[in-house]
Amino acid sequence: MFLGIEIGGTKLQLGVGAGDGALVSLDRFEVRPRFGAKGILEQIEASARVLIARHNLSAIGIGFGGPIDHARGVVVKSHHVEGWDHFALVEWCRRVLLRPANLQNDCDAAGLAEARFGAGRGRKVVLFVTVGTGIGGGLIVDGQIYRGNGAGAAEVGHLRPGLHADRPDQTVESLASGWGIAAAAQARLSDPISHAFIPLTSGLKRTGPDDVRQRLIETEEAAEEYTADLWDRCDGKLDQLTTLMVAQAAAEGNEVAREVLAHACQALGWGIAQAITLVSPEVIVIGGGVSLMDETLFLQPVRQEIDRYVFPPLLGTYQIVPAQLGEQVVVHVALAAAADIAADTPSPARG
Repeated sequence: MFLGIEIGGTKLQLGVGAGDGALVSLDRFEVRPRFGAKGILEQIEASARVLIARHNLSAIGIGFGGPIDHARGVVVKSHHVEGWDHFALVEWCRRVLLRPANLQNDCDAAGLAEARFGAGRGRKVVLFVTVGTGIGGGLIVDGQIYRGNGAGAAEVGHLRPGLHADRPDQTVESLASGWGIAAAAQARLSDPISHAFIPLTSGLKRTGPDDVRQRLIETEEAAEEYTADLWDRCDGKLDQLTTLMVAQAAAEGNEVAREVLAHACQALGWGIAQAITLVSPEVIVIGGGVSLMDETLFLQPVRQEIDRYVFPPLLGTYQIVPAQLGEQVVVHVALAAAADIAADTPSPARG
């Protein structure tokens, strides 16, 4: 029996199983970013010690939400929680939990699962993109994770859209992830400048100054109504406006929310189109919490933006499909990775 651990931007999961797709137990915790990596390690240690003792676990597999050095078992960085820079997580498991471990990027792990068992099954080249707290990417070729030189590959979320994006924080992730969407909506509510939703002369038979002025008044009134709706949804607490609230508002016709989501879909579609142009996958599997919103608000416009930006000769050569596997997908692949190393590892000392 093995221990599979998922360390994400918002959740921590520890599952016990044989690596065969079934879970004996699952512990789930909320990640507390203010406590940094140290707080997460304390959560893992407390839960893992109990599970190891209870189930006599022999190895550990880990899916980590950020760039990693797989060969060295080192976390390169977390973009959501401080304190992970160049952290030797595999060595920590050996030293603290007394078990051998295998470290994977969580998106790579989920992509591998989707390629082998889910929406990409039977395909030679699968690009997996997860859109949640952040945006991750994984490229699976012939059933194996493509790792490039080992420092990370297929990081769609960290593409920088345009020559003007010359800072590391100006990324597709900053525009289209869950926190990016929420931040964009918050910015719209705090910005006193009005935003027109349609051209002022659209649908007018006459376009004289009085007509344009009347349309401007109507547009301003509509903007106030939509922003007021968003303020109400977060009880007037701007920092508590979430992507889920934005999605619900958009589904109910709020045009400000719809514009925020449309811009996010444009950025994400552009990023995926660049990846398609480079690697020409057969299927693009899109997962993550943000992708679960109404298809007309997310997946459908993302498809349209991908087709808009992709290299024209590749148009129509790929499929864009939602992920099929559930929230425990990373834990299952982590367990399979633990099973892979167990056969080649001497029996650990029992604590």
